Order: sequence, then structure tokens, then C-alpha cells
Amino acid sequence: MKLILASASPRRKMMLTASGIPIHGVMPSEICEDRHDNEDPVTYARRLSIEKAKAVSPAGCWVLAADTIVHVGTEVFGKPKDDTHASAILATLAGGWHWVTTAWCLRWGDEDPSSSRTQVADYSTTRVRFRQLSIAEIASYVATGDGIDKAGGYGIQGLGAVLVEELEGSYTNVVGLPLGPVITALASVGLTPVHP
Repeated sequence: MKLILASASPRRKMMLTASGIPIHGVMPSEICEDRHDNEDPVTYARRLSIEKAKAVSPAGCWVLAADTIVHVGTEVFGKPKDDTHASAILATLAGGWHWVTTAWCLRWGDEDPSSSRTQVADYSTTRVRFRQLSIAEIASYVATGDGIDKAGGYGIQGLGAVLVEELEGSYTNVVGLPLGPVITALASVGLTPVHP
């Protein structure tokens, strides 16, 4: 059994590797990530994870794709376009709760529509509360560049940890992959952790 990770995220690769899951290759998918009109945040993330897995379907391999979004109500905060955008996102999130949803899809490259085991898709949502942040604190964090390539403009596993006051749910989900259910799904198709 071979696993292809359809993601350029070094954090997802690191978490899987550290968990003992061998990755045969990394093949980031390139799909249109525009949100559909009236599409709620969770439906949006789930659709993207499935489309990413379908876009990378080498025969004879399992493909794991994921998409992480930060949201408040119906508003979705993706990766910031620049420092000004990052500052605006963090100012919006400061002092309140937001949600981080990671949707994931495990898909067999040789999809057989008659089989119920060709695709497993699910998602996890974690509730995160930022502490109150001053303009100077936001500017200082943004200047580090730590959050520029991350949904919501911060990385909880790095310097962004100082922004967080409280968390309800899976920490690894906020990093970019809910390890518990993903490892269970991988094991169900024969991709079990291997530790040297």
C-alpha cells in the first residue's frame, strides 16, 4: 500500500511522518479554490478536500487530501494576501472565538464506483479563542512572517501560539490535520503506523 499526500503543507507531512505513516510521494493538487455562492464554511472545506483528492489519483495508491479554513459565522478567513490583510484578519479574531475546520479525504486512485471503500471523507472542527491583542502585538507577529501561508493568518504550532488563550477540540486539527480520525481511516485501509 502506498500513500500520496495531495498537499504542499510541510506541517501535514511532518505530522504523518512523526506518527509513523510512510508517505510514498507528495503531489499537491491544483484546483480552483473559489467559494461557491451561499456555500457554508464546512461544506466549502469538505468540497475542496474531495476535489483535491480527485485531482491527484495515481493508480494503485491511496491519496490523502485536506483543506483547513478559519471561520466565524459564515465568514471564512483563508491565507492572507499580504501583511495588511494578515493584520486585518488577526484584528478581527482578537478577543473572541473562531472555528478551525479541517476537512480531509482519503481516496483510492483506481476508483471503482461500486465499491464503498474507495473514498472516506470527513472533517473536524476546533473552537479557538484569541486573547485581546494590541495593534503593536499584531504588527509584531505579522512582521515575523509566521502566519503568511496559513489559514487565518496564524500558526498555532509556531509563534502564533502566543495569540491563543483557549482551545476546545483537536490541537492537530488547528495545525492542519486531525490526526486521530485520519490515522484510524488510514489503518482501516491497511496503512498502519510503522515505527523503526
